[in-house]
Amino acid sequence: MELSTVPIEKPADINFILGQSHFIKTIEDLHEAIVQTVPQMKFGIAFCESSGPALVRWTGNDTELIDMAKKNALALSCGHCFIIFMSGGFPINILNTIKAVPEVCAIYCATANPAEVIVADTGNGRGILGVIDGMKSKGIETETDIAARKQMLRKFGYKL
Repeated sequence: MELSTVPIEKPADINFILGQSHFIKTIEDLHEAIVQTVPQMKFGIAFCESSGPALVRWTGNDTELIDMAKKNALALSCGHCFIIFMSGGFPINILNTIKAVPEVCAIYCATANPAEVIVADTGNGRGILGVIDGMKSKGIETETDIAARKQMLRKFGYKL
């Protein structure tokens, strides 16, 4: 077995969700779930089919985000994984809806941070072992950090 890391290539301000599912209709169901939850969100989705023609299936409503999803999914090439890139919203806006799609088995991460995916290749196939999301912790937050966190959440409109 060979282990490697695959960096997710994206602009710093773009959020994504990486997950695992189990069926080819996932790509259409994820698309429908997003537009029914946040219709104005721009997104691109790619899904790695793991049998038959083993293609990267894709959909979305934004050409750049679709291309980003296709490129990253092909770099991963892990059976039944999917990746959603988005703008005009955050993962928190759609995450519960995505998790409720019947084909979705797991969510590995939902972030805008730099991320690396730990991949195992057995020669027969590839699978995701985990995700490195962001950077190592630098310390414990102070009272000033707490105030800044609360201010940021209010700026985004997540708290009153």
